[in-house]
Amino acid sequence: MKAQRDVWAETLVEVAGLDDTVMVVDGDLANSTKADLFAKAFPDRFVEVGIAEQNMVGIAFGLSTLGYRPWLSTFGVFLTHRALDPIRMLVSQTHASVRLAGAYSGLLNGSSGKTHQDIEDLAIMRAMPNLTVIAPVDEVEAAAVVRWSCAHDGPVYVRLARDAVAPVLPVDYMFELGSVVVLRHGGPVALVSTGVQSSRVFDAAELLAAQGIDARVVHVPTIKPLDETSLLAAIDGCTHVITIEEHTIIGGLGGLVAETLTSHGIAVPVTRLGLADSWSESGPNEFLLDKYGLSAGRVAERVTAAVLADLPTAVH
Repeated sequence: MKAQRDVWAETLVEVAGLDDTVMVVDGDLANSTKADLFAKAFPDRFVEVGIAEQNMVGIAFGLSTLGYRPWLSTFGVFLTHRALDPIRMLVSQTHASVRLAGAYSGLLNGSSGKTHQDIEDLAIMRAMPNLTVIAPVDEVEAAAVVRWSCAHDGPVYVRLARDAVAPVLPVDYMFELGSVVVLRHGGPVALVSTGVQSSRVFDAAELLAAQGIDARVVHVPTIKPLDETSLLAAIDGCTHVITIEEHTIIGGLGGLVAETLTSHGIAVPVTRLGLADSWSESGPNEFLLDKYGLSAGRVAERVTAAVLADLPTAVH
């Protein structure tokens, strides 16, 4: 297994070897985000800004006006919070071709702690006009998303996790913007997830199957723009949709799915699992996953409770 931060850097070096417009602008975290691999390979195309995230965005915007295709490299929380104003003004409003690599996104940040956890980024970034928002599930999709983003004209936010998860996609997987991916076919209960959480949800579905609950698993890599037809086809025939995200349940994947179903007049119950309306806390990864109900075992428990309460006929 490979962590997404490693795959991001390795793939970027590969692409940059063929495209001399690819650059990286770093915010003093190159050894954590693995941008240092790019710096070693292409020192003339690597800009170290230091702890100055707002200036970093301005520099990337300037480079984009000169025909370069810059990537911003820092922790997700510094992009979606500290640097939000210049992203809004310089990148989003101008449709600049700047790529935002939000490393260490989500709940699990090793020893960085709660100040570095970003559980609101999807809600913030999907509300930004012109911005494409992508959350790959594993190393295979992370590489595909980096290649796609390098070729895309316009701003992109890519949510990257610190730690590796078990890969769930085949090595020949092709990323298609907007489309969802059915990781597991099943019965009338649909488990919809995004990012690395989809790997844990896939494992949870296997635990549920052993209990007699046959759930399908739907991975949503593109938070924006979503191919609504693709999502509706994936959950067609379901009588209960349960969204699971390593993110607050407000404004993220759960909101996206509920909005989509409502706009199409589909009356299917939607249960949103994720972090409630509260701040997260520091702690070891496994502890945090269990505490917030996001480990495979805890997801299986919560889905079972929802199914038994609302959809007893789904238990065979």
